[in-house]
Amino acid sequence: MYSVLKSSISLAVFLFLAACSSTENRLPIMGERDVITKEVDGKTVTDTAYYQIPGFRFTNQDSLPVTDKTFDGKIYVADFFFITCPTICPKMKTQMKRVYDQFKNNPDVMLLSYTIDPKHDTPAVLKEFATSLGITGSQWQFATGPKEEIFKTGKSYMVVAQEDAGAPGGLLHSGHFVLVDKEKHVRGMYDGTTEEGADKLMADMDRLLAEYKTK
Repeated sequence: MYSVLKSSISLAVFLFLAACSSTENRLPIMGERDVITKEVDGKTVTDTAYYQIPGFRFTNQDSLPVTDKTFDGKIYVADFFFITCPTICPKMKTQMKRVYDQFKNNPDVMLLSYTIDPKHDTPAVLKEFATSLGITGSQWQFATGPKEEIFKTGKSYMVVAQEDAGAPGGLLHSGHFVLVDKEKHVRGMYDGTTEEGADKLMADMDRLLAEYKTK
């Protein structure tokens, strides 16, 4: 009887620790959140509504529409750049290419790079740039469109993307990579100019993919 009780207690402790470990290993959901109170079966239920990336519609390197729906059922990494950027963009694209190579052909992963210089970075120019990086297929999308819409979209990812006469190239943008989950929640932000930042991103992408396998 004692051995059975001991085994039961051990199992309960193991399951408790496993549950705690699973919860602790989940990436946080970033951004504002709202508490919603509603009636369900005559009872008052409180739920949390987490911030989601709002809908968008731009044009990709193949002159095709790229929208929020393009990323349905995917986790993806977003960043902002421009091809003639003389400062951090080359470093960012070197690190994003590492991410691309690591997750190439993984059907659950996509990448999205928004140009903040749409006047120069037309679909044809973006296509040439993608080709120069060795990018094939549709896993890595490059988006262009109305400048003000792109700047507005930058704010939705909680990063800076704007004109700045004092910045090199006349444009200012964040060097962050933004990790977004399948529900369009922001799950992490990483320094896209360093190997360390990209390494942390890729590790967290594995963690996020693992979350979906346990659901």
